Amino acid sequence: MSRIKTLFSLKKQNVLNVYCTAGYPKLDSTLSIMQALQSNGADLIELGMPYSDPLADGPVIQASGAVALENGMTIAVLFQQLQQLRPNITVPVILMGYMNPVLQYGFEQFCKDAAAVGVDGLILPDLPEYEFETEYGAIIKENGLDFIFLVTPETSEERLRKLDSLSTGFLYAVSSSSTTGNEKDFHAVEQYLQRLQSMNLQNPVLVGFGIKDKATFTSACKYANGAIIGSAYIKALEGKTDVAAVTKEFLQTILQ
Repeated sequence: MSRIKTLFSLKKQNVLNVYCTAGYPKLDSTLSIMQALQSNGADLIELGMPYSDPLADGPVIQASGAVALENGMTIAVLFQQLQQLRPNITVPVILMGYMNPVLQYGFEQFCKDAAAVGVDGLILPDLPEYEFETEYGAIIKENGLDFIFLVTPETSEERLRKLDSLSTGFLYAVSSSSTTGNEKDFHAVEQYLQRLQSMNLQNPVLVGFGIKDKATFTSACKYANGAIIGSAYIKALEGKTDVAAVTKEFLQTILQ
């Protein structure tokens, strides 16, 4: 059983997935931030691979990606850093990024290298369902990686069920059709999550986009297995040098 499946078999509710950008705020911050997230209650880590044209990311995560790229972060550098990932980090780790740099690296090599360092799953928002089914899904599966699709309030029931059937690990429920970090009307979000809940999907559901504090995390967890926090955490790291202290303080405000 994969680490992600094991997590959801042991913890059905209030699963906290925290997004961080590889190579931010400093090039060598990646592992120390992951360690701090694990030590302070993150159940899952979503590690962003910075890219110059990230279609799903809002201004905060885009800016962190720009800094990381300036710092010299690349996929090759990231895999070098992740040689030290296991056994220090025991929580599941997902790489989140975009197809262009992954294809430049070589898709098969990317999946092999990700699996070799102990990565558990991938989120690639611009990998279309058709290409996943006909070309890339088999490579991902061969390398023992989970793949997580995103759904939105506008996703039809038929497509939702299809993406659920193709996903392994969990289904990423985007809270609204926007980029990360935007303000959300949580009443509308709750109606959408109730709809997902009533569908008896095969995967656990984590809610992302707009989850920024204890109130939004608690609201999201009412109707889903957990939630993903990204922009609010990246904002908390901005201009700080003691990433361990910032992470501890930030996660305490969510979990206590």
